[in-house]
Amino acid sequence: MTALPRIALAGIAIESSTFTPYLSSAADFEVRRGTAEIVARFPFFTDGSQTGRQLREAADYVGILHARALPGGQLEREVYEGWKAEIRDGLAAAHAEAPLDGFFFDIHGAMSVVGLEDAEADLLAALRAVIGPDVVVGTAMDLHGNVSEALFEGCDLMTCYRHAPHIDSWETRERGLRDLIAVATRVRDGGARPHKALVHVPILLPGEKTSTRIEPAKSLYARIPELTRRDGVTDVSCWIGFAWADQPRCKAAIVAYGDSAEAVQQAALELATALWEARHEFEFVAPTGSFDECLDRAIASSARPFWISDSGDNPGAGGADDTTCCLSRLAARPEIRSGEVSALMVSLVDPGSADAAWVAGVGGRLQVQVGGRIDTREPGPVPLVVEVAALDDSGPTGRAAALRVLDGGEGTADGNRTGRLAAAPSVRVASTALADAPRTGLTVVVTARRSQWTTHEMFARLGLTMTGFDVVTVKMGYLEPDQYEAAADWLLALTPGGVDQDLLRLGHSRIDRPMIPFDPEIPAPTAADVRTGDGA
Repeated sequence: MTALPRIALAGIAIESSTFTPYLSSAADFEVRRGTAEIVARFPFFTDGSQTGRQLREAADYVGILHARALPGGQLEREVYEGWKAEIRDGLAAAHAEAPLDGFFFDIHGAMSVVGLEDAEADLLAALRAVIGPDVVVGTAMDLHGNVSEALFEGCDLMTCYRHAPHIDSWETRERGLRDLIAVATRVRDGGARPHKALVHVPILLPGEKTSTRIEPAKSLYARIPELTRRDGVTDVSCWIGFAWADQPRCKAAIVAYGDSAEAVQQAALELATALWEARHEFEFVAPTGSFDECLDRAIASSARPFWISDSGDNPGAGGADDTTCCLSRLAARPEIRSGEVSALMVSLVDPGSADAAWVAGVGGRLQVQVGGRIDTREPGPVPLVVEVAALDDSGPTGRAAALRVLDGGEGTADGNRTGRLAAAPSVRVASTALADAPRTGLTVVVTARRSQWTTHEMFARLGLTMTGFDVVTVKMGYLEPDQYEAAADWLLALTPGGVDQDLLRLGHSRIDRPMIPFDPEIPAPTAADVRTGDGA
């Protein structure tokens, strides 16, 4: 019997905004070590399907370390260097024990590390130094990742998601792993590596302008299956790139690989040309406006629930998750203060308020100052008098609390309309004078950890539903599937924050130029722009 190919699994996966003040630390990550824990990360290995079982049995897997986090800010350098050393040493030991045939580099592709320009390429270079050039390296990435020339050189196989929202994340990893096993087995038995081609396109757009729900991204990604069916082409992928990092590698990229150098190069250039031809057609996935404009429209509309995305502070792209411009407007809005309109703000990270809510218990009343401690831009912490409506600590958010607002925004409990709880501690139990304070129509969810509330199950943990309020403001960009289905109507608010949709407001200074949307025009890709790599 032919021995199974020996495939190592490891990586660090995070999407990092360089414009958010938040620094990501080890506490933000779920870390898995060893083969059993890392193999269990892949649902297709345990879903009972025949294809999943076949893939599980197709290789001898060796898990080293995998760390994954919700998008955030740059990763602390010390944490990164520690994990890099652990993966490097683990791969070296595994390769010395029995030669590895392949390495699945399990990353997101938009990680930023303090002091590094191209974190994934730095990590892969360190790992290549111990496994050598003969081990076949494959990766399956988020389409909002970045493909630098150095990363392209270090990988033999590269693929990425074909949908945004990312409904195919595990399908993409399954595809990437299957191709890696096939190529690693072939190379081990004396065959050649595939040919590969890279074409960069100087476009840098937020995901909210490149959703595959709408044109032109919908048709652009729909071209990929036909390209991959061509003789000599195995895979073609399109990376939109990551808009909220200020680095030269941030730009769109097309990568193709397969057994025919000519077919692979042609497929990559063809898709890159199609992207270039659509360069002026990308629009936001939903109607946009300032938050005040969006709130005016939401309140006036008969559509219920009406969802608004606080897009500039989307933690799913790296936002701090605690800017308060939207919360302050909601708390001060007369229709919401009177209870005529019910509104939900979900969610802001505020460990102090979440902990105080747990101390007070359901029904307890508090004075709190919510948000504005990580990203301290105006208006900063918002003073609220609240009643604890529900508590939960069963999910990844840590302690979470739904707080019904009794008073806030423009005033305080004692009627002093200052907009701040002057000299008050950040959290304190309210006095008995608040016992009869009437409720407004606003509920705000605070959490101990940064989080995205994307599913029905997350809302249900706090006794909430996605359809139980007139207006729902959520720290998102484009809506995820459960949210999208729940919304009777939806607007994308162009709010400030570390992942501001108005890229020109952020102040990029280190990206390559010319670049759309920073410049009005870019050159068309040509054959001279195709970077190639041929397997030995």
